[in-house]
Amino acid sequence: MLQAENILFTIALIGYFIMTIMNFAFVIMKKEKLAGTAMILQTGILVLHTAVLVLRGLSARRWPMTNQYEFAVSFAWALCLVSLIFIRKYRFPVLGAFASPLILLIIGYASMQSREVRELMPSLRSSWLAFHVSTAIIGYGAFGVAFVLALIFLFRSRIKEDGFWGQHIPQPEKLDMISYRSVSLGMLFLTLTILTGAIWAEQAWGSYWSWDPKETWSLVTWIIYAVYLHLRLRRGWKGKAAAWFAVIGFVCVIFTYIGVNTFLPGIHSYA
Repeated sequence: MLQAENILFTIALIGYFIMTIMNFAFVIMKKEKLAGTAMILQTGILVLHTAVLVLRGLSARRWPMTNQYEFAVSFAWALCLVSLIFIRKYRFPVLGAFASPLILLIIGYASMQSREVRELMPSLRSSWLAFHVSTAIIGYGAFGVAFVLALIFLFRSRIKEDGFWGQHIPQPEKLDMISYRSVSLGMLFLTLTILTGAIWAEQAWGSYWSWDPKETWSLVTWIIYAVYLHLRLRRGWKGKAAAWFAVIGFVCVIFTYIGVNTFLPGIHSYA
């Protein structure tokens, strides 16, 4: 089963690479058919990617979310899913051209991690694992899409309205609203991540909060996005300032996931 997982993972990785090239070809050659083909390819890869996770879970006999490799694969899956939903919902194929390189980077990072299947630590053998980590995965995926949308927003101010980009990128107001919805989705799931993590921590270690580096940086990330939402809802904060907040927030997401494990080891170092 592990061999089948490795084969499907390799095919998915190659598929993401082809999808990225196809999206780049779409914006360079300006052919609509390429965007449609890239979206169909992304849908197919998502199905294949889901099979990779299912096979990993079956072979490991647990939820495939407990180490760097598994979380990276799941993170890339969430990015693929959320970006595909937004592309289809808002008929926004250019989003794929910006999102596909990020997905490729995350799945590429996963390919460099150890794929060894290890037994779970006693503290991880809990029904809360699925709730806690899956909400983090969806939240990170939504924040990743918000990050991409923020980059598109910042890029849009430099384009001509009557050119290719102007015709394929929504007006700033609509683009800002799409980004806001993605942040709101991510914020909902990050809040659930922190709440379920606190309940799980109390059961596993006898304390709801221990100021572990990953807990602390998750809180920092939550505060950044909370400030974003507060300023937007209370003071009508939009435009470039909001876009930069989305960029900074995602930098914190990446540091919470990769940086903390690398530079600030703690009780979450296994994940």
